[in-house]
Amino acid sequence: MKDFVAFIAKHLVDKPEEVVVEEVEGERVTVYELRVGDGDLGKVIGKRGQTAKAIRTLLSAGAAKMGKRAVLEILE
Repeated sequence: MKDFVAFIAKHLVDKPEEVVVEEVEGERVTVYELRVGDGDLGKVIGKRGQTAKAIRTLLSAGAAKMGKRAVLEILE
């Protein structure tokens, strides 16, 4: 799932080399911290948060198939 989040984010931003995804795994919840370069935060969040919501939905659906819960944190 970490690679999936990185793949999507790298195709949205101007500086794909600055995209970093860290995975913090717990017993039932996995937290993905997505860090993007300066000025790219708006591209990942999207207009009115729609892009971020779509990424979170896809991530949650994939994690649910594995019996876990996933949370995406977007950081600059």
